Amino acid sequence: MFKQIITIVEFITLYKILSEIQDILKFEIQNYESNSDFEKTIEDNKIDTKHLTIITRSINQKLIKNTKLDIRKILVFDDFPLEIEKLIEKINIQLIKQKYNFQSNFNINNYTLDLNSRIITREQDELKLTEREIDILLFLNENKKPQNVNALQSKVWGYSSELETHTVETHIYRLRKKIKEKFIDDNFIKSHKDGYSIK
Repeated sequence: MFKQIITIVEFITLYKILSEIQDILKFEIQNYESNSDFEKTIEDNKIDTKHLTIITRSINQKLIKNTKLDIRKILVFDDFPLEIEKLIEKINIQLIKQKYNFQSNFNINNYTLDLNSRIITREQDELKLTEREIDILLFLNENKKPQNVNALQSKVWGYSSELETHTVETHIYRLRKKIKEKFIDDNFIKSHKDGYSIK
């Protein structure tokens, strides 16, 4: 699955620590050195506050009291020193909670996708999907333009050179076939000369 993102606000020390070990983390990091920069990003609608996980310190009361933010999605760290394993564990637990809540009902056109059970439904019909098939649907849904095989290799599989292109095409073919047979829908994933897209 795609990496979740945490947003660190006015906590440069923590950002530096986590950025040094970024390669081993299961999440990505965004950093805002000041509240004003972060708030401007929110005001300009450049960030999706619904899926935001924020880390700050308790002295940052302006951020904590921001009515546009869900207080349950703000992690406050003050009890330092803290073992790095404990710190990462707390962050991961927060991300798991948010991911579970978000994933229970995810709509793509007239389908409902439950990422936790990996079931896609339409009306009374439902179909069990693999994790890779879920990743493909999410990636295509996020990108409104058709995505070619190279983009799918890179973004869904996470690498490009070792994977043969027919592996990607085979996955897409099987997924389209499953959806067509279950939902009698041949147009959910469309094939274009530029790649694949979700209608």
